[in-house]
Amino acid sequence: RLYHILRQNQEKLVRNMKNSSNLAIRLDAAEKQLLFHHNPQNTSGWITLAKKDPDTNRFRQYHYQPEELASALSEWMGEDVYYSQNTFYKPQRRIDTIRQLRSLYVDLDVYNLGLTPEWVLGKLEFETFGQDLPEPNMVIFSGRGLVLIWNIDPIPYEAMPLWRAVETFFVEQLKEVGADTKATDPARIFRLAGTINSKNKAVVKTEYRHDYRYDIHQLQYDYLPELSPQRLAAKKKGRNTKIVRMFNIYTLHLARARDLAKLVELRNGDINNCRETLLFLYRYFTCCFTDDPEKALHDTHSLNGEFVDPLPDREVEVATRSAEKAWKAKSDAKANELAKKLGYKGAGYNLPNSKIIEWLDITPEEQRQLSSIIGPQEKRRRNRLQKEQWRRAQGMRPMAEYNLERKQKVETKVDILQRLMKKNPQWSNVRLAKEMGVSEGYIRKLKKTL
Repeated sequence: RLYHILRQNQEKLVRNMKNSSNLAIRLDAAEKQLLFHHNPQNTSGWITLAKKDPDTNRFRQYHYQPEELASALSEWMGEDVYYSQNTFYKPQRRIDTIRQLRSLYVDLDVYNLGLTPEWVLGKLEFETFGQDLPEPNMVIFSGRGLVLIWNIDPIPYEAMPLWRAVETFFVEQLKEVGADTKATDPARIFRLAGTINSKNKAVVKTEYRHDYRYDIHQLQYDYLPELSPQRLAAKKKGRNTKIVRMFNIYTLHLARARDLAKLVELRNGDINNCRETLLFLYRYFTCCFTDDPEKALHDTHSLNGEFVDPLPDREVEVATRSAEKAWKAKSDAKANELAKKLGYKGAGYNLPNSKIIEWLDITPEEQRQLSSIIGPQEKRRRNRLQKEQWRRAQGMRPMAEYNLERKQKVETKVDILQRLMKKNPQWSNVRLAKEMGVSEGYIRKLKKTL
């Protein structure tokens, strides 16, 4: 009996040592992936770590600065752990809080097609990488599928429409091998290496292929040349007109979603008179930009949480439900045809700025802080400032400065004329004009100022 007790204790000790060793290995794998993706030397903003709660199926997430990640990892190892691909300017994971865009990605649900990750990766290496798409930096074996990640030189949120267009193009190229068209929003999270996929208990692994960071503009030039500034300005028609139009629409939808979040900030969360309307608009524009209604609803709940007096979760969903319906109608051929017959541009909400300003009672002072939801007066003010900046860049002086110089010159001419007249009172206007190098009419004009 004593022998069996000692044997059991020994086996337990060996198992504990083995588990401890495995945990250390998995922890190293997670840290390597995070440092490869979010190197503290060139990363700015908050990075999200998230873990899915098996009971509620919701994410518990926390946000870290790049230098904090390594020390915090041990608390997150386990099942269904994810990390954000891009960073945020404040600890909130939404499309309107993006600080740096750091990667492009495609999530391949190969198991839905009955394919293995290894077979699909081999197919892509032979047929796609280096031809239709560049070589990815990382390949995440997520347990049942693959995630391809292309690291890019960090770009600010202003470049998000271009990022979105390139991201959409990458996904379109990989549709036949299970690319998830909904996993394309810039606030996306993917599984972390060394953690466990609870669906099949597989350890998430990452394959590193190279550490070169792509330039988003070079990718655009190589794969989507129709988005070059010259092409956009010319608005040439052709087979890629659809992509150009999508680029412009993404720009508008993103700008409006960010403006709505900015309005909440400007009013310090005091939105009691238009909470439902603002959340409805935000959910609609976020749906249009991300093409992911689930993510859009999550972000809408997040924005509602910034109100001084937030709506109940159920009321948020009910009050903004029609936003998702309108977004779905935009992709419905019959709905678009009916809308055009009724005189609209198409299905969905084609709202002018004047209507949004009226609904949300946006003041001229608030419009100065927004990027797209502005009225004619603010638009004229910005055009005037832009023209002034252009004139300054061309070396043209401000009108006030020019008028002051003219006045000083006239005063100098008057002083000269007075001295000449005092010294030579008998001189005629013709003689004075010849002496000063001006016309006789100008002499008469100067004399009137005396």
